[in-house]
Amino acid sequence: MQEKPTTKIPKINIGGTGISDITLEETMDLFDQWIQEKTPRQICVTPVNCVVWASQNPSLQEIYKQADLTLCDGVPLIWASSFIGKQRLRGRVTGLDLLPQYIARAHQKNYRMFFLGAASGVAAEYQAQLETQYPGIQIVGTYSPPYAAQFSEAENQKMVDLINAAAPDILWVSLTAPKQDFWIAQQLPQLKSTINIGIGGALDVAVGRFNRAPIWMQKNGLEWLYRFMKEPRRLFRRYFVEAPAILPILLKQKLANK
Repeated sequence: MQEKPTTKIPKINIGGTGISDITLEETMDLFDQWIQEKTPRQICVTPVNCVVWASQNPSLQEIYKQADLTLCDGVPLIWASSFIGKQRLRGRVTGLDLLPQYIARAHQKNYRMFFLGAASGVAAEYQAQLETQYPGIQIVGTYSPPYAAQFSEAENQKMVDLINAAAPDILWVSLTAPKQDFWIAQQLPQLKSTINIGIGGALDVAVGRFNRAPIWMQKNGLEWLYRFMKEPRRLFRRYFVEAPAILPILLKQKLANK
């Protein structure tokens, strides 16, 4: 892989994970710059749960450290930055916001895009919707791999070959976090796509399979509650067991800072 031109984006340490101090608009501008440079980049959209998992998993921690951007996926991380130190994250950059907003810009600039992951048929359905909404939009491929906790070497190579043959500027990866972050990090040396970003379940929301929380809940850090109310059985552990584990991590960090 060619050496990356230097672009320094400050990161704020939250529980051992550096979260990029960047706004949504700045993120999109940076994507434009990187696409012109044509150097493969990894972008991680990082919720509270991933910060907790990274504190227990050095390999994941290293991926977030090396990522070109480790984005703040949720208001709770902004609260956490205020709690542990004087520097507060300036905003959140979620996959749910970034995907539709950057796609509109990608259409204007004629960028090429590939959708990887989500359930079978979701990406193709989204492609059809976008082609109606944005005539001439450059969606150059979609692929939903069979579900597997870990993909075989052959399946990984198949995905890389499909992506490289399509030569996208942007690869949107919907394999859930942190699985998608591991996958991008492992395949990045082979990938020819420039912006390689994991967006979790954003494709399902974008295509209309799930509704998003009202704006007032999004702005007040309650989007998780809305999602939990929609899928309580699936999300109970994530929001009431895994996410609260960040609290002792933050307290320990605050005490260490003092």
